[in-house]
Amino acid sequence: MSMPPSTLRAKAYKEAGVDIDGGNNLVQRIKSMVGQTHIPGVLSDIGGFGGLFKPDVGNTESPVLVASTDGVGTKLKLAFAWNKHDTVGIDLVAMSANDILVQGAKPLFFLDYFATGKLDVDVAATVIAGVAEGCKQAGCALLGGETAEMPDMYQPGEYDLAGFCVGMVPNNDIVDGSSVKVGDTIIGLASSGVHSNGFSLVRKILDQSGLQGSDIFPGTNNTVCDVLLAPTVIYAECVRNIMRDIPVNSMVHVTGGGFYENIPRALPAQVKASIQFGTWDMPPVFTWLLQEGKLTWPEMMQIFNCGIGYVLVVGNNHAEDVLNRLEAMNVKAWEIGRIERFGAKDEERVQVVFPGESAS
Repeated sequence: MSMPPSTLRAKAYKEAGVDIDGGNNLVQRIKSMVGQTHIPGVLSDIGGFGGLFKPDVGNTESPVLVASTDGVGTKLKLAFAWNKHDTVGIDLVAMSANDILVQGAKPLFFLDYFATGKLDVDVAATVIAGVAEGCKQAGCALLGGETAEMPDMYQPGEYDLAGFCVGMVPNNDIVDGSSVKVGDTIIGLASSGVHSNGFSLVRKILDQSGLQGSDIFPGTNNTVCDVLLAPTVIYAECVRNIMRDIPVNSMVHVTGGGFYENIPRALPAQVKASIQFGTWDMPPVFTWLLQEGKLTWPEMMQIFNCGIGYVLVVGNNHAEDVLNRLEAMNVKAWEIGRIERFGAKDEERVQVVFPGESAS
């Protein structure tokens, strides 16, 4: 039986390590899952040179586009080691969707980039299924993406992920922290665990501990694999529900840099955040990292989210309502601090008050 012309034409490329047919097969595999993420405004299917999206601005006055891009980082190393690829796509969407949510934007669409040395269609399809699931959770469309097969660029069985999310917010509704005032309440929303930051340190501590992916993680009934690869929470649905009825003065995605670097990004110059440590439930993974890594809680909060993945700053008169609404949506949240006046120049913009200490 003679080979089809397309196979003959691609023979030289395949011998160099790039399987065009495999890439085409992947596109066919993921078409249905991508289609499940389509929302009003999507005008194209995957496979074109660009994704088409027509936003419905309705009566929106001065709509503003908000965009963010990110990857998953070295958390992928654990996905490779444990051959578990179904959650990292959710992480990928979460990192960008949560970032644009901070400014009040509704996520509209997402595009992904998957790069590998040799394409494993099953692994790639599993990863992209996670991306599609993340888009569903964020309420946005998976509008397109790119799969790149690059021999010799990656170790066997490894890949890299990147993506970006575009959203929209009315100009008058942009959340920029300018309305934050002394006395406002800081509300922390629970994380699912480490999310997608600090994994270079996590992996170092894990190696030193001797724990394997199939072991039960200390303090839990789950495996080490499930605890450390738990996907990042996407907060779009619950936060946008709050914003429909309650003014939110500022928001923070607690990502790279933990509390000390992320919270000041959402505060005006004249105030600081006073965080009362111990006012929220601490997931066992962070206590384990603290003990195994011989770290201090200030060090932990510099690096990790420590159980708080997202922060809302609201007027004190709205705090109880926000907490009640989040509870009704089965979202764990706590009042974790207050906004105070920023004083001396050498004072930190985030003050974490640990048990036995008093706020200055």
